[in-house]
Amino acid sequence: MTKEKKTRSLRVQNMHIPSHGVLALWSLLALFPIWVLVVNSLKTRYTIYNNPFWLPEKWNFGNYREVLVSGDFLRYFQNSLIVVVLSIALVLLLGSLAAYSLANWRGRASGALYFWMIAGMMLPIKIASIKLLEMVKGLSLINTIWALVPIYVAMGIPIAVFVLTEFVRQTPGELLEAGFIDGAGRFHIFWRIVLPLLRPAMATVAIYNLIPFWNDLWFPLIFISDERSKTLLLGVTRLFGQYQTDWSKVLAVLTLSAVPVLVLYLAMSKQFIKGLTAGAVKG
Repeated sequence: MTKEKKTRSLRVQNMHIPSHGVLALWSLLALFPIWVLVVNSLKTRYTIYNNPFWLPEKWNFGNYREVLVSGDFLRYFQNSLIVVVLSIALVLLLGSLAAYSLANWRGRASGALYFWMIAGMMLPIKIASIKLLEMVKGLSLINTIWALVPIYVAMGIPIAVFVLTEFVRQTPGELLEAGFIDGAGRFHIFWRIVLPLLRPAMATVAIYNLIPFWNDLWFPLIFISDERSKTLLLGVTRLFGQYQTDWSKVLAVLTLSAVPVLVLYLAMSKQFIKGLTAGAVKG
């Protein structure tokens, strides 16, 4: 390597130092709440106040054992898992079908319907809580986990249509034409050609909707009062007392509740990054 090339490579490396420093600082800021959450979940009820930002003097795994064995954590976890998995599956299915239809339907009506559907991204669904409660009562779904599924699907459809429609429009037309020439129907083309190409976008939509679905407390608090149907975050409220709260157990539950989100993100991180960066570079 010549002297000029070495000098140029050193300059390039020096240019990346500030950006790496900013990313390192941002990573520390993002990991700090997780550190505090996990560390304090391993302390006793009173030692949590001594030094909340450092390791415990004596490790206490009894919080996790008591939460898993004595409490109803597993039931709450199961309820949340069923609701979130079913809701995300329906969002991806309905959103991809709607995106496929809107992307191939040319006309003013298609554009109007598209903007009407994505308008839900600008209007919070919580403003219709009273009307939704009346609808849930009318469907006899009150105090059941099934009352949450249609609400979450309605929350997730706008962003799903917005993201997936753009991906379908970027699908090469030659692939669809080849499918029609081979005699495939529209649904067969969607299932065999379009859907596999939508995996990065669907991973983005799934992760984007997972967090608000999993961490939602508003609608379970309104629709569910039966202990057998409570979701995980609603069940955590049982640990809050009128005069005192066992924060170590609360943090243990919150630590366990964060595991599915982290697992899903790690499992789909590559697809998620592809979905975020797709279309950013042309050529």
